[in-house]
Amino acid sequence: MTVSGGQRAESRPLADLNEDERNAAFGRLQSRLPDVWRSMRLNEPDESVVVVPSVSLDRVDPRPGAMNQAMEERYLFLLLLLRQPRLRMVYVTSGPVDPAIVEYYLALLPGVIPSHARARLTMVSVGDSTARPLTEKLLERPRILADIAALVPNPLRSHLVPYTTTTLERDLALELGIPMYGADPRHLALGTKSGCRKLFDESGVAYPIGFEDLNSLDDIVDALSRLRTRRRAASVAMVKLNEGVSGSGNAVVDLADLPEPGTADERAALLERVRGMQLEGRTVTIDAYLAKFEQRGGIVEERIVGDEVLSPSVQLRITPLGDVEVLSTHDQILGGPTGQSYLGCTFPAAPGYASTITGEAEKIGVRLAELGVLGRFAVDFVVVRRGDTWSADAIEVNLRKGGTTHPFLTLQFLTDGRYHGDTTLFTTPTGREKHLMATDHLEDSSLRGLRVGDLFDVVARTGLHFDPASQTGVVFHMISSVTEVGRVGMTAVGDSAQQAREVYDRAERILLAEARSAVAPQPVRA
Repeated sequence: MTVSGGQRAESRPLADLNEDERNAAFGRLQSRLPDVWRSMRLNEPDESVVVVPSVSLDRVDPRPGAMNQAMEERYLFLLLLLRQPRLRMVYVTSGPVDPAIVEYYLALLPGVIPSHARARLTMVSVGDSTARPLTEKLLERPRILADIAALVPNPLRSHLVPYTTTTLERDLALELGIPMYGADPRHLALGTKSGCRKLFDESGVAYPIGFEDLNSLDDIVDALSRLRTRRRAASVAMVKLNEGVSGSGNAVVDLADLPEPGTADERAALLERVRGMQLEGRTVTIDAYLAKFEQRGGIVEERIVGDEVLSPSVQLRITPLGDVEVLSTHDQILGGPTGQSYLGCTFPAAPGYASTITGEAEKIGVRLAELGVLGRFAVDFVVVRRGDTWSADAIEVNLRKGGTTHPFLTLQFLTDGRYHGDTTLFTTPTGREKHLMATDHLEDSSLRGLRVGDLFDVVARTGLHFDPASQTGVVFHMISSVTEVGRVGMTAVGDSAQQAREVYDRAERILLAEARSAVAPQPVRA
């Protein structure tokens, strides 16, 4: 297979190109993206997108294959893009998606005949359920790549929509000959924990006291000692893997009641505390964590404390035209052993600090645009209330779609509304205010008693579906994991934060009641 480089083509297969040659070809390919962006939504007859929601993340606690499939299906909300009447879409997953799930999303399309949308959608299954990135599986299968490329009516009006943007996704774009809407892999260091701290400094935003570019247990102990010297009141510190995801790469170190900074016995005491630090990853051992730290590196920083501590985020995008746009703010719902695992979100973020974090995130977005970064990204903050005043510290940049992306875009596609940074509210074209509450973690062992069809039966019988007239209700996602994993995600939409929570609570209550009823012991039939 030859590699399309945009204005000219390489005459050699991708496998024969070194990294510099691949990057050069990718740069030429990406130069098409501004024209593709300008032509979007113009109802062109040959427009298309290829969606490859590959979870190419280096997790310290790997997921089972069933969850990889569920994560790939988490972005089926993108099927709502088929409301554009001429758009064609190719959606790729590791395993086949239940047709009932596809029908569920197409039935949500406002003002579109589902069968017409289905005719413009091609679902492609690789047929490989191993717990590896979907993009890696695709690159191993040239015939499937050729089939996907043949489904693109015009490469000049098409682009690749990935979840993450590693060198695997770069290579996939080259094989398909279409540009990718996402950050160039050469910029991914900016999204690591060490890279974030440097980025925050360059952007002039506040961030926790700490140290980056650490690579060993000794580095961690040294950094903790320096932290205690700089911030004698620090009682808790964070250790974070550079590429930790959803909090799973974080650990908490207790700094209380230690020897005075700089004394002879401080180091031994700190070493003992590090050996006993509390890990956020439930299935990870200290030795495994430290081995990953030596392999990937990480940071140490103070854990922010106060009267009230919350973790909101801001979603932004940098368009192919170089514009920085604020898309939304969210309050993250966190849990797990140390309260750092992402479980869900509410939208929009509380007005007490939404404007503050938006302004700080914009500074970071401007700096990323100056560096040539492209696509959607999110900035996570820690906000602290001390008395009546809120302060904000930036803690992370995710140069990818994250856990807040699919709930927000689901709401946006269903209502055609938008977020207003000046009012910190989301409104529909008629001026109606909208709020959401979402989770990826509605989990209970009883849910394994439900099949996909059973879930939809519950939705139909109990009125849990999204109502297009009132623009309220529930949209489910990660549906295929309900039977094997006992887990499902959902986005609850209401006209106020309170109504969104009420819709969410009702859906959770009904679904769990139905699931527990389904697994209740039945009389023996003899």
